[in-house]
Amino acid sequence: MTNRQILVIGPSWIGDMILAQSLFKLLEQQDEDCAIDVAAPAWTLPLLERMPEVRQAIALPFQHGKLDLWQRIRIGRALRPKGYEQAILLTNSFKSAILPFVAGIPRRTGFRGEMRYGLINDLRRLDPVRLPMTVQRFVALGLPPEAPLPEPLPRPELIASPEGALQALRRLGRELPDSPVLGLCPGAEFGPAKRWPEEHYAAVARWALEQGYAVWLFGSAKDAAITQAIDRLSGNRCLDLGGKTRLGEAIDLMSLCSAVVSNDSGLMHVAAALDRPLVALYGSSDPHHTPPMSERASILHLGLPCSPCFARECPLGHLKCLRDIAPEQVIERLAPRLAEALPKA
Repeated sequence: MTNRQILVIGPSWIGDMILAQSLFKLLEQQDEDCAIDVAAPAWTLPLLERMPEVRQAIALPFQHGKLDLWQRIRIGRALRPKGYEQAILLTNSFKSAILPFVAGIPRRTGFRGEMRYGLINDLRRLDPVRLPMTVQRFVALGLPPEAPLPEPLPRPELIASPEGALQALRRLGRELPDSPVLGLCPGAEFGPAKRWPEEHYAAVARWALEQGYAVWLFGSAKDAAITQAIDRLSGNRCLDLGGKTRLGEAIDLMSLCSAVVSNDSGLMHVAAALDRPLVALYGSSDPHHTPPMSERASILHLGLPCSPCFARECPLGHLKCLRDIAPEQVIERLAPRLAEALPKA
């Protein structure tokens, strides 16, 4: 008997892909023998490789925002022999619905989006009041329409490689420090309205260094200028990883951190999925919409009348929603978490 096979069309954002693991866990709980393949942009594959629920990650070569119709048709035809019973679409675009339709997958599940009638034959109406959180929306697509969500929701859990982390450190010419490590994630791919000021991060870094902790700065190549500025403001005593690691290496290295401070970003969700003690900073975004899925996360959000605005840049020009979160507030949340990691006398 052939196991039930499901193709998930995954999201492009790192944070959303981590939240999608809650759906994968639900599907596995429903049928432990089901096979889950995920088609998504290539940059998300290191995440999928660290999710044991995923049988195969399929890299999609499409450029962001491009239709690439013939390429979608070609890949869809190539997937026909797989014999998928269901496709679950976690994105709402018209173009994302083409591939499962061409692949001949009999049941194609997704929310109403850009004129996808016919391409999706298990079409769901999104009720944002009933499903305010992104993770709830993903999980709902794995259930019958209007079915109640499980409580609690399955939590994302990435599998990190300690050996991979040590290899990354060796490649960078560094060794694992004896002291606990504080990870700082000052970037935000979405835009500057989600970034806590770099001088605030530097103040936290200086405090941690003075307490005898090591400080690692995480970020992509786009965040390198920010991590460099924080390191400079901290006396060049941090390990600046901005733009120097691949995503898989960053995951493995973050698993070694005793605590993490992060903006609302993909790396924030990585820290939560690694079960790291976390202080998460929210400004223009809504912690009720995309919270870190971890009991060890502490959220700082001022809830000003102008937030959440969901803008890439502060429309009022002052960024008070983040600027007015003082470093002392973060340190207050952080200190007990780092103290737990100190060796007992």
